[in-house]
Amino acid sequence: MGVIRAEPARVSDWAAKSVGAAWRAFDLQLTTYAALLVAIGLVMAYTNSVESGSAALGSGTTFSRGLMWAAIAVIVFITATVFDYRWLKTLSWPIYGLQLGLLVLTLAIGDGVGGSARWVSIGPLTFQFSEIAKILMIIVLAAYLAARQNRLNSIFTITGACVLVGPPLLLVMLQPDLGTSLVFGAILAGILWMSGASLRWLAVLAVGVVAMVPVAWTYLLQSYQKQRLLQFLDSNPDIQGAGYQLHQAQIAVGSGGLFGKGLTNGTQTQGDFLPVQATDFVFATLSEELGFIGGALLFVLFLLLLWRVLVSGWRSRDAFGTLFAAGVASMIIFQVIVNVGMVLGVMPITGIPLPFVTHGGASLVSMAAGLGILQSINIRQTKAAW
Repeated sequence: MGVIRAEPARVSDWAAKSVGAAWRAFDLQLTTYAALLVAIGLVMAYTNSVESGSAALGSGTTFSRGLMWAAIAVIVFITATVFDYRWLKTLSWPIYGLQLGLLVLTLAIGDGVGGSARWVSIGPLTFQFSEIAKILMIIVLAAYLAARQNRLNSIFTITGACVLVGPPLLLVMLQPDLGTSLVFGAILAGILWMSGASLRWLAVLAVGVVAMVPVAWTYLLQSYQKQRLLQFLDSNPDIQGAGYQLHQAQIAVGSGGLFGKGLTNGTQTQGDFLPVQATDFVFATLSEELGFIGGALLFVLFLLLLWRVLVSGWRSRDAFGTLFAAGVASMIIFQVIVNVGMVLGVMPITGIPLPFVTHGGASLVSMAAGLGILQSINIRQTKAAW
């Protein structure tokens, strides 16, 4: 009887040690760098709220909404971490259907500016489902390619991945949202590259994309999108017209100098010269008020975060984990380059948010979900048995 009573204790101790060993694989650095970026985003939300003449914690201010979305993002992150990521591979096709359903719903009942349909209101909250669709797309592509590891040199496998991305990308273009649709393309390119797909076929795919540019210009792009692209190519843009946003953003960045003018002291933002300063052009606000030092700190945090995302992928013991990390890294890299590039005038103006920093609930929540899934991969890829 003594042996029978001792056995449950030994099993319990083994289970506790196994769980403890697995959770020691939780990447605290990954979470810390993301939290610091969110904190910078909240600082920018605070300064934008004060500059608009509102009390920062007043109802409906950018800062109060930012705090609310940050709290929701924490809950999503914890939930995604606790959830066993391996179920995502099993549920990849239902997830794909959910993604398409959300984008169709956006076109059906969504609101936006100038006739666009990008946001869906649910009670007091407003969601941009195209942001959530980015993470769902990464899940679907990672599951699809992980199941075909031995066929990555096949044009049929690569074409299949492109076919999967096609409908969501087109639905986003119809909203219309050129920036987010480009992110879908970046996710596809990054995952295919990291999967080890045939470079020959990837080159053929790239040529095909270039060949489709005239078709997209003629049939998919809206007139204001064409105007922005033409202004980007124009050596003498109309600073009172389509080039106004870029002109004001460059003034803000240049006037910040090395250390910036200080929080809430930005003349471009205080004077309301800088359009959408809490969202698309938040980097211009940051550069004006925190200067070159603030911008450099931001880039360092992004580099550290990307390093930990890629480490999660390299440590993964299954292809899905590696490819999911590649998709998340591709999404973050592309959005940072394009968002900052358009503020500096080296990229055309598109509505791509700066991850974690741009004020926007759906973007922050989708990033939290992505990092939570990476943590789920981390803690379930140890030698401990589950």
